[in-house]
Amino acid sequence: MERSKNGLRTGFFTDAMPDRTLSEVAGWAAQTGLVQDLELGVGGYSPVPHCAPSDLLGHPDAIRRLKSDVEDAGLGISALNVSGNPLHPNPDLAQRHDTDLRNAIRLAAELEVDRLVAMSGCPGAGASDRVAPHFSAGGWLPDLEGIADWQWRERVAPYWSELSRFARQEHPQLMICFELHPGTYVYNVETFRRARKLGTNLGVNLDPSHFFWQSMDPLAIVQALGDDIGHVHGKDTTLHPQRMALNGLFDHRWPNPPDEMPWNFATIGRGHDREWWGRFVALLRDRGFSGTISIEYEDPFVAVEESVLESAQLLAAVIRS
Repeated sequence: MERSKNGLRTGFFTDAMPDRTLSEVAGWAAQTGLVQDLELGVGGYSPVPHCAPSDLLGHPDAIRRLKSDVEDAGLGISALNVSGNPLHPNPDLAQRHDTDLRNAIRLAAELEVDRLVAMSGCPGAGASDRVAPHFSAGGWLPDLEGIADWQWRERVAPYWSELSRFARQEHPQLMICFELHPGTYVYNVETFRRARKLGTNLGVNLDPSHFFWQSMDPLAIVQALGDDIGHVHGKDTTLHPQRMALNGLFDHRWPNPPDEMPWNFATIGRGHDREWWGRFVALLRDRGFSGTISIEYEDPFVAVEESVLESAQLLAAVIRS
């Protein structure tokens, strides 16, 4: 999709409707009169319900059919999404997600899509780890010291330096937009700024919901990152003060049971009001963002159609204002 010259657009990440065909999802989105773009899952943690690279790469007719499903509904494709963990300490999982990422880059080139949402991944705690990633989020315990530095030096920086070069060769116009998410190495402003030095084609997919529950300020993050924001997710977070007072932000049971959690992802407007979202949109504009805010459905209390429609109505209203 060509970057908008006339303002922000409202989109929808179609993985939320895996039981429908792409044509059906596109038709529903178009009928809302509010959704303008689709974001398509193509690997990693996505079950790829609508856009499987194995069915598309090297198959021009299949590419044309997919484009037709979207364009015939009057929509565009804002981004492909391949969020996964190509740095997983289990080499089989890492290889699978690395392959997904490289195929997603190739597919973005064939589809002429210039945004790819991805996660940086998270390695283990040392060279001998083979079981689970280790998210080194700080702490004074001696067992935790030095892990993040080792991960950066031995895994993160070498991998993303090479992957950035690969992407430039395959698709020079592509921006790989890191989803800043706890549990991955690149999750806040400091870690992104470090990663940004590895390649000029590395940017941010900014999802404010990930910052609310960490007591971070999405508005400050927009101000800090500016031109590096290549794509935006629309999702809210509801905070529950009494539950947070007892169990804090790091309740290991998340997300279930949702009615006991200290926080939940939410439909836009159910965690933060229209005034806040108006400030968010205005600041994105001020910092030069002219792409798509793609609604990502993860509200455990609201049905998908109701949630997406409600979110799109609020977004469209603040974008117009």
